Amino acid sequence: MIFELTDQLTDSIISAMENQDSSFVVDASANRLVEINAGISGERISVDNEKYYSLPEWDSADGFSVREDFVNHLNSPIARDELQNVLHSGRGVFRNFRNVIKNYPEVDKRWHIFKHRIMSARINDWYNSLREIWGLEKLDQLPESDETLVHDDFSFREYDSSDKETILLNIAADRNDDKELPSEVRDAIYRIWRTEFEAADCICQIGIVCRSLSDDFAGCITASPIIKNQEKIMIVTSLFVPEQFRGLGISTELISMCVTNIQKLEKKWILIPDFIIPDFLQPLLIRTGFKKTLSGYLLGEK
Repeated sequence: MIFELTDQLTDSIISAMENQDSSFVVDASANRLVEINAGISGERISVDNEKYYSLPEWDSADGFSVREDFVNHLNSPIARDELQNVLHSGRGVFRNFRNVIKNYPEVDKRWHIFKHRIMSARINDWYNSLREIWGLEKLDQLPESDETLVHDDFSFREYDSSDKETILLNIAADRNDDKELPSEVRDAIYRIWRTEFEAADCICQIGIVCRSLSDDFAGCITASPIIKNQEKIMIVTSLFVPEQFRGLGISTELISMCVTNIQKLEKKWILIPDFIIPDFLQPLLIRTGFKKTLSGYLLGEK
């Protein structure tokens, strides 16, 4: 029996995965969770992979790992240090983590977004494995995050030339973290991008820059009509979010705002070259309406 993974069911599964006192299964006939010991007359419900399905595996080690990953990438030194001390305390870690993070409302908000994204991804993988058994196509990856609160935690403003050095420094630092390619290849790709970016900056580059409430650089997108005699085309010259700010909906907002601004300029097409797009952003571009081409991603008239 097939069931639909709705947002409501996803949220219920997340709560059940974190529940250390009770065990639950998915009742496919009702598209909801039921407690294993809540059968008729109180008998124990058994997983049969037909009507009742077990939930994704998630234990205390997973809970600790996701907390550790969040803290290690937390861009708030005071909160980070205090939470790291909690993680290394060895006793009552989860309870103490909850008590400490409540003292930092902005961090607490980010933590719940981060945890929800990680656990939703685990659920999505689990559900896709079931769909494969059912003979159905896998669902697309989850959106980066449908973060409606992104403007509460970050500011977005138009790009100007004073942002150039900040963008160059951040992207230069990020390329050194990519160990999949030889350093010579990483340097060559960076130099190609930098040449195009600086050339565009000399013409008429527009874009959006994102900063945190503590004024840390949190992302950017820029675009320019850098092809001569092609006045209806805008080429995206940068699209970047530092690792510690990924998964908060910033990329989604940057792309949306930039596309809106370009459309106001009555341009027909927006082209994003392949070499500036990291793999994790490709599903987002497709959902936004971009089409994959031989040289990158294109949005606009057919």
